[in-house]
Amino acid sequence: MKAQRLAKLLIVCMMLLLAVAPAWAVTSGEPDGNDHPYVGLVALYDAEGTYIGRCSGTLLSSTVVLTAGHCTFDAASARVYFEPVVEANLREPGNTGYLGTTVTHPEYANFAGFPNTHDLGLILLDESVETETIGELAEPNTLDALATKRGQQETTFDVVGYGLQSVKPKLQADRVRYQGTVQFVNLRSALTDGFNLQHSGSPGKGTGGAGTCFGDSGGPVFLPGTNIIVAVTSFGLNSNCAGPGFAYRVDIEESLEFINQYLTNS
Repeated sequence: MKAQRLAKLLIVCMMLLLAVAPAWAVTSGEPDGNDHPYVGLVALYDAEGTYIGRCSGTLLSSTVVLTAGHCTFDAASARVYFEPVVEANLREPGNTGYLGTTVTHPEYANFAGFPNTHDLGLILLDESVETETIGELAEPNTLDALATKRGQQETTFDVVGYGLQSVKPKLQADRVRYQGTVQFVNLRSALTDGFNLQHSGSPGKGTGGAGTCFGDSGGPVFLPGTNIIVAVTSFGLNSNCAGPGFAYRVDIEESLEFINQYLTNS
């Protein structure tokens, strides 16, 4: 019973944090440069064209960008920027970036149904992006095999995104694409339950290890050294971005079904 109460308390605390700022950027990482040119900054706008925030996303085809559902949920349109350093005025963007419409997983309901939140969204671009490389979706159940192998504590992933690089002791919010390495923690807990991937977070103070933070939501979690996406950054439990990170899996059947219907038509 104590374990159940603790799990419920953690979920309540998480939801309170998410109500303030659900979007999470790579902390204690390093500038990405041109290592992942198919990962972009996603600027989001409501039906009136008012800027409402930003996330990260990955190009899956010349016209389809994968991001998080909580990013697209209240948005009608988006502009995606693939520069390593984004200098455009996101509030008055003009014709900068790649304009597109938003699509949210039909079962995403602002984190209702947790832990299976269906936290996935897509940007369908109006024009094609010219690039030699795109992100690729992992094969079904890729993470399950990793979770059952020996030495899983040594399993790592690459995270990429834009947004805050630190909150304390100094706020750093450069619109720069960053990358970092995180360690696998688990797939089977009250906060994951086979739908979310929990990975390590930044220990803070810029000393060793990376993590995800505000502004990185929707950014990819890659198999190390590849362009293969196993999950998208979804939520965290620490307002200083020093705690563990959680990402919604794309390698489960319902995720692949949602995404592939748009890739087939792109």
